[in-house]
Amino acid sequence: MLALPAVIAQAGPDEESPRERILINSDWRFHKGDPTGLSTRLDYDARPRVTDSQDGKAADARPEQAEAIATRADGVLKAWILPTGNAFIRDASRRHVRPAGDPGSDVAFVRNDFDDREWQAVTLPHDWAIAGPFLREGPYGGMGRLPSWGIGWYRRKLDIPASDRGRSVFLDIDGAMSYATVWLNGHLVGGWPYGYNSWRVDLTPYLVPGGDNQLAIRLDNPPDSARWYPGGGLYRNVWLTRVDPVHVAHWGTQVTTPQMSAASATIRLDVSIDNDSSRTAAVEVATRILALDGAGNPLGDAVASIAPVTARVPARSSVRLGGTTTLAHPRLWGPPPTQQPNRYVAITTVSRDGRVVDRLRTPFGIRSVRFDTNQGLIVNGERVVIRGVNNHHDLGALGAAFNTRAAQRQLEIMREMGANAVRMSHNPPAPELLELADRMGFLVVDEIFDSWERKKTPLDFHLIFKDWQEPDLRSMLRRDRNHPSILAWSVGNEVGEQYTGDDGAAIARRLHDIVREEDPSRPTTNAMNWAKPDMPLPAAFDVIGLNYQGEGIRDTPEFEGTERIRTAPQYSAFHARFPDKAIVSTETASALSSRGVYLFPVTKETSSPVRDGRGGDSNIRQVSAYELHAVDFGSSPDKVFASLDRNAFVAGEFVWTGFDYLGEPTPYYDSRSSYSGIVDLAGFPKDRYYLYQSRWRPDLPMAHLLPHWTWPGREGQVTPVHVFTSGDEAELFVNGKSHGRRKKGPNEYRLRWDDVVYQPGELRVQAYKNGKPWAQSSVRTTGPATRLELLPDRSEIRSDGSDLSFVTVRVLDRDGQPVPNAASRIAFSVDGPAEIVATDNGDPTDMTAFPSHQRNAFNGLALVIVRGKPGQTGAVTVSAQAQHLQGAQTVVQVH
Repeated sequence: MLALPAVIAQAGPDEESPRERILINSDWRFHKGDPTGLSTRLDYDARPRVTDSQDGKAADARPEQAEAIATRADGVLKAWILPTGNAFIRDASRRHVRPAGDPGSDVAFVRNDFDDREWQAVTLPHDWAIAGPFLREGPYGGMGRLPSWGIGWYRRKLDIPASDRGRSVFLDIDGAMSYATVWLNGHLVGGWPYGYNSWRVDLTPYLVPGGDNQLAIRLDNPPDSARWYPGGGLYRNVWLTRVDPVHVAHWGTQVTTPQMSAASATIRLDVSIDNDSSRTAAVEVATRILALDGAGNPLGDAVASIAPVTARVPARSSVRLGGTTTLAHPRLWGPPPTQQPNRYVAITTVSRDGRVVDRLRTPFGIRSVRFDTNQGLIVNGERVVIRGVNNHHDLGALGAAFNTRAAQRQLEIMREMGANAVRMSHNPPAPELLELADRMGFLVVDEIFDSWERKKTPLDFHLIFKDWQEPDLRSMLRRDRNHPSILAWSVGNEVGEQYTGDDGAAIARRLHDIVREEDPSRPTTNAMNWAKPDMPLPAAFDVIGLNYQGEGIRDTPEFEGTERIRTAPQYSAFHARFPDKAIVSTETASALSSRGVYLFPVTKETSSPVRDGRGGDSNIRQVSAYELHAVDFGSSPDKVFASLDRNAFVAGEFVWTGFDYLGEPTPYYDSRSSYSGIVDLAGFPKDRYYLYQSRWRPDLPMAHLLPHWTWPGREGQVTPVHVFTSGDEAELFVNGKSHGRRKKGPNEYRLRWDDVVYQPGELRVQAYKNGKPWAQSSVRTTGPATRLELLPDRSEIRSDGSDLSFVTVRVLDRDGQPVPNAASRIAFSVDGPAEIVATDNGDPTDMTAFPSHQRNAFNGLALVIVRGKPGQTGAVTVSAQAQHLQGAQTVVQVH
């Protein structure tokens, strides 16, 4: 089991550091809305008036030109917020000067003497919208039918002892959705508009060490600002960092390995030192390198060191120092199963006048990653096919509020399927997710923007792109550059500038150049669903990233005459035009299905769009799980696999998506969540999971049968049977009678028996590989539901208030078989030092609020998420009850 500490240690073993990084997630008060009768304007900037919501427009609709907006000369806070990004603006002449004054200081919510005891007590990370209720009416499907928009306030007292006088104190926010503004003791400190970036404000000038210090944070989350569920609130961790005035700058270390082999590696460390004091400081910087174990703990003594370097740092200024060392026989970082994610840590000590003033840990990995135009991705000399998924940032029933265990569970499920990579679509992730990727050995494409200057929704990032493109991009790069998991930087997704020729390419080159300035060791890419090889935009990037274009978009005759994107398969065209650039499919498939729902008739096609009577049913808003259907611009997995196999030079794929996510519920926008996941919103694999497993884990003996075999009323009707197997042929038996042995042909990835007539009993398949028995599977007709079964993913959790146990409930018949169509109403309860956080079932149409302790099973399954209470330990009994069924219990120990 991977465990992550709540506070990342700042020093090495047996060492103390003057640096303190304190997690301040507790003791917050929250209020939705501004004070009644507020007359002071607290807007970041003017926004266009939205008169017609565009929520629910097609995902591949052409982005539009932004509206011209006249910024008001007064009444907005933009001029006070912009200086927060100055550290990430390279040209000093373009940095912002803060105006005088403290707008908002007269607002009751920012005052120290305001009584907030009637406000809601919350613990961060906090998503103010996830509890619901769902919005059943109106154009809100794209954003998940949850009320994420609006204004929210957070308040907290800060304990700043008198001994902190003379130190620098910073507030570090890993993510705030969105347009955050921070006040301390009535003073406007700063803020950050983009909801996905991590950022820092300097509290030092406004603190009263030893006195009363009141922090107030206002968020202003616009409607019509996203194409998926963004969440709302302080949805990631918040930290208080206290350091000596002379210290390592924010994200101020950069580790690279310019030369490496099995025999040795050259390690270079660059360190930026800030001097916040009023006089020049003479400093010495020294670094030791230690190996880390799988849990991130140092192993033994230092394996290398970087010789001390000295410098004079002028007052109110910074310097950048560098040094190198050589490590013999390095333990390389690489993706399993053929490699191991070994890591090291650089412990950097800063001394001033012989006194240690700062010490910082920088975990890193030693690896060689390069893209080859014909072989794809090469990691440490080995060709590694990218078997990746895209994931949005929500965690299902937990919403946007980040939870390390929930993210770890998602990666574990993906790893079991055979995935080795994740694209962070379409924004910087929580830092802990990258830490998990480092530890588990996942490859990552880190992405920053979903839009540039042209808009996809009326109030999305395009409104602030011109001012914030450089601070947002540089801050992500500096935060994330030491993660060995990151193989490329993506600066955009399906941006409207694909359509604007040289003007769009100029923006692309500017973003590319920023990446190269910050991190020349990794390539740039940009996910393109429209730009073609002869257009200027693709030439701006190091790696060609294609969304759906490789296998073709709407390339069948039924789409002739459409005004939407229609593209012939493009892999070979891009390869011919850019023989010096590698190609990766940044989004593939966008296949659609509902777990356990099988609709008839079953198409004979390999890949088909969803229509009523053709894989879809708009009355029940479900899509068939035969896994042959996709969004109009997408393709089934089978079609994607064939395209990749015909173009072996492609580095691999990132499937859209690994998990269902809140919002964007194509093709049924009255639903709450998407249909595109390989795994449903509750974390239950769909049949498609096993199709990918059969391809991505060819050495795993497996065979998966679909559909289930409980079909009262279908007796005598044709009910096709499909088999996903890592074998190359299989024989199907129905009630012991063979229906023939079939072998996969060229570009075939499933075995089909489309003429099977349903009769109750047993389906059984025997798979073969190279002529020898390989794997078996069977499914039987079940009886009526008689009882429940509870299966925790972990029977022991920590009492830290964040660790979770995900408990699956299965509805079984008298013989212990899962009943595939059960929809029993289940009531959950816990007894002991824990609480129910949320329940779910993976049904995209279920509008029951996630905190509900009652939930219908969806096709035989439901989920309850249990969290230990902080500081309390003992046995927790989780119970599930349903009318007319025998209930179930399981025990989870909280330590």
